[in-house]
Amino acid sequence: MVAAPMTGQGKTTVATGLMAALRDAGHVVSGHKVGPDYIDPGYHALATGRPGRNLDPHLVGEERVAPLLLHGARGAGLAVVEGVMGLHDGRIGTGGFASSAHVAALTRTPVVLVVDVSRMSRSVGALVAGMADYDPSIEVVGVILNKAGSARNVAEITRSVAPPVLGVVPRDERIASPSRHLGLVPASEREDSARVVERLGEHVANHVDLDALLEVARSAPALDARPWHPAEEVAAPGAGPRPVVAVAGGRAFTFRYTETEELLTAAGCEVVGFDPLGDAGLPAGTRGVYLGGGFPEVYAGELAANRGLLADLRDAVRDGVPTVAECAGLLYLAESLDGRSMAGAVPARARMTERLTLRYPEAVSPRDTLLTRAGEGVTGHEFHRTRITPETGADGPAWEIEGAGEGFASPTLHASYLHVHWAGHPRLAARFADAVSGSGALAADRPAREGAPHTGGGSVLPRTPPASDGAPSPLPDPRSALSGPIGERRARAATAPEPPSGDAHGAPGPVSGPAATDIPDTSPVDPLRHHGDAETGPGLLDLAVNVYAGPRPDWLDRALRASLDDAAAYPDPAPARAAIARRHGRDPAGVLPTAGAAEAFTLIARLRPWRRPVVVHPQFTEPHAALEQAGRTVTTVLCEEGDGFVFDPTAVPEDADLVMVGNPTNPTGVLHPAETLRALRRPGRLLVVDEAFMDAVPGEPGSLAGEGLPGVVVLRSLTKHWSIPGIRAGYLVGDPAAVRELARVQTPWSVSAPAIAATVACMSDEAVAEAERRAKELDDRRIELEAGLRGAGIGFVPSRAPFVLVKAGQGVHARLRERGIAVRRADTFPGLDAAWVRVAVRPSETTRTLLAALSAG
Repeated sequence: MVAAPMTGQGKTTVATGLMAALRDAGHVVSGHKVGPDYIDPGYHALATGRPGRNLDPHLVGEERVAPLLLHGARGAGLAVVEGVMGLHDGRIGTGGFASSAHVAALTRTPVVLVVDVSRMSRSVGALVAGMADYDPSIEVVGVILNKAGSARNVAEITRSVAPPVLGVVPRDERIASPSRHLGLVPASEREDSARVVERLGEHVANHVDLDALLEVARSAPALDARPWHPAEEVAAPGAGPRPVVAVAGGRAFTFRYTETEELLTAAGCEVVGFDPLGDAGLPAGTRGVYLGGGFPEVYAGELAANRGLLADLRDAVRDGVPTVAECAGLLYLAESLDGRSMAGAVPARARMTERLTLRYPEAVSPRDTLLTRAGEGVTGHEFHRTRITPETGADGPAWEIEGAGEGFASPTLHASYLHVHWAGHPRLAARFADAVSGSGALAADRPAREGAPHTGGGSVLPRTPPASDGAPSPLPDPRSALSGPIGERRARAATAPEPPSGDAHGAPGPVSGPAATDIPDTSPVDPLRHHGDAETGPGLLDLAVNVYAGPRPDWLDRALRASLDDAAAYPDPAPARAAIARRHGRDPAGVLPTAGAAEAFTLIARLRPWRRPVVVHPQFTEPHAALEQAGRTVTTVLCEEGDGFVFDPTAVPEDADLVMVGNPTNPTGVLHPAETLRALRRPGRLLVVDEAFMDAVPGEPGSLAGEGLPGVVVLRSLTKHWSIPGIRAGYLVGDPAAVRELARVQTPWSVSAPAIAATVACMSDEAVAEAERRAKELDDRRIELEAGLRGAGIGFVPSRAPFVLVKAGQGVHARLRERGIAVRRADTFPGLDAAWVRVAVRPSETTRTLLAALSAG
């Protein structure tokens, strides 16, 4: 056993490297991990070429620990067990139960301590002596000094330590393991995992005495136990085909115990993996679904974009296909996760929080369910930073833990945060297998949905379930607002009578548009990259794009035409930089012209290896998409509808090193006070404020563009207010140090000559006066739109921007499109669902047309 005095000493590095080194030396090695952890066994599997295994007395019972060790080590000549936390740290209040020392005693395994000596000398001897003498039932037989420094200090430490020093491992940053909010990044998520493990093996082989460690392993006495075998735990299957159990895998679902699949196989099931990130549907013939743990919050956007599989899963659960979900699986079945639509098979919403839930509980089943019988108890563990609301279903909870209900359960569904090791509770596997064998809901017997692999038969399109008041609809169908199967909905829409050309009060009727049968499926493949321009098209009245609906000023057109005279030369942004600095009263060193705000988002995403980037949502999604494209894991802070989408700066994690927020925010139109944004500043943090629509707010209240605040960068766009989206013109102003960094990563000549000319023109005194006039005009039009919505009893968010976020019910986007009106769908913004649309401010006649269409229902 490779153990340590405490967490953070390097157990995983040394244990994984030792497994790889011994395998490279020609040994067949099995890897094991004390405790419930899923991630370390993934690295063990890479190092050994065999499944990683867990040894946890709390999860499986003391009597099964040695049998499971022998089972995992079948065919191997050597087993290496990595400990958990400190050697004697176990379940709190139990005297060290389930600690590394407890497992070492149960399996009679000699212990080698790994000690980080980077900040110690002779005290290492006292520390090791105390660890070794604390529990006489275990034997500490050697020490590995990790992160060792000078030879003199190593010699001093070696003289102070009683057990033999079996290795002296120096620090090597190349083999550092990346962390995530629950620990290491799983091996399956790292493209370089195999190479990292290979380097670990080389590093350990060069600095650890492998022969001495082999002698230590040979000193372990024989175990008086029979190897565990799954076939002895569950009833053997009868004759006939093996029902398929679909098990979620891939990068988003990496947490499950190997023995779970072995038990299901022994019970007669065929375990078939599927990847929720990439597979179009459930495996053919699916009669049961198992959704284990993982990091769905990291991949929420990709999971939400795979709408076909989400709908397939939702239908399977509703059709009674036996389904088990633990932690990540529960989130995947929920209506939404951090505002992104999930399967909607469980009536709850989930979101990331700062609070870590970490417990090792005993749970009791309150009633008969798919897996349990009333009064039965299990042991399990929970480890997550998400919260789900509500915490349990109307039919009752899956478990009662510490006096409170948790999870969702029925005769065909069991979903909760609790992870249970089925080797310790094999009756759960047996019941699940029995339910699967008796399930008639074969996926092969059901027609395949569009986009999924066909297994025969016809084609059924996804239903849109009704949503509870204010709750996100998990899979809004943009093609129709009518109820019923889509084919039926389209048939009814095509034969419905034409709407009247006007009403009794003389309001204009809806403009002509494409027939309902011609409306394509506009479901965005990548919601974060869906923008208003994708909504428009021939014959559609455009209220989707937030470009000023009016002619460009003559002086701007003249500047654009004149810029073509400079097309033969490489563009020089210096005149634009000077003009921007003059406009905002800034030093030119704190100004950077960009090819629109989109380039600025990309520059910021790639500027530094952000540890905890935060994007405040709902807002323009391009910053979030740029960060993900740069390989960053984004933390989302949601502004809530109940708070009027007002931003609470205290919701931002203190360790955030990048915060990106819009002001006024797109799509809510909320204008955040300057003092709220200033409160976000922290040492070592970059605050980025997107003021793309600030020039459309009369007087620009709350703008930080003119303030020289350290650690603050403000983005501006010229495309919308000046009707030049085809001329990618924008800029950023801010902390000169940050601006210099951004300029260094900017592609040379990215800002074109026309964009430079437009920027210079739009910074003039004449332009500033025209911008204010336009802002007041847009403000008047917005007030008119909001008054009309209020009079019609249609919900909306009071706005300060040239658009309004309207809540007109599920399917409003498709209804308006059928009437020839294009608005911006809002369900691609994190935190919003298909009941919302964003409506651009337009002249009075267009506004009346919109209001008439909305009032028509």
